Amino acid sequence: MSARNTPVHAGISRALGAIGIALCALLAACGRSAPDVMLVQTSIEVPPAPEPAPPQQPDNPMTIGPAAVDTTGGWLPDGTMLSPFDSANPILSQLDPALLQAVRSAAGLAGSQGVDIRVTSGWRSKGFQQRLFDDAVANYGSIAKAAEFVATPEVSKHVTGQAVDIGPAQADSWLIANGRQFGLCQIYANEIWHFELAVDEYGNCPPLRPNAAG
Repeated sequence: MSARNTPVHAGISRALGAIGIALCALLAACGRSAPDVMLVQTSIEVPPAPEPAPPQQPDNPMTIGPAAVDTTGGWLPDGTMLSPFDSANPILSQLDPALLQAVRSAAGLAGSQGVDIRVTSGWRSKGFQQRLFDDAVANYGSIAKAAEFVATPEVSKHVTGQAVDIGPAQADSWLIANGRQFGLCQIYANEIWHFELAVDEYGNCPPLRPNAAG
């Protein structure tokens, strides 16, 4: 397009624009509706909901290697004791049902005699048991000495839900004297708090083992 023809085309554009405005006004005056408008539905992508935050871990988590998936299952804060009837806690709910029932039955009788039986430890995950064992090795200076107080995950009855630790000391004494009628026995001479279902067919507990390694 040459510069010479530019005014001519501009004039034509203005004329066409004026004609369009006049037609719109005429349609409105005659009651004609505006042309239909087609609505096109569009999709909106909604971002996924955020993942829930992981549960809080104890203040002193320990790294024990890639095989340790859970190092806190069975953990209780120092000084914390559970009612034997607190079945919502996995420390109790993961116990062997027969053992849990025996502890509850004993707690009922002990309570009627003014003795409060509490649970200081019960079921433990393999990772948590390993954590306890590693801590014992660090404290006692050798694997052999640590094994007298803490079993490895491979042999611990806590990991299989077949052992329970009881407190306070008054409850331990009561259970040592009366636990056999519920099938409960002290197992280790150096752990007055550790009980398992261990009576024989005559209702007698086995001789005490000196410690967890003996």
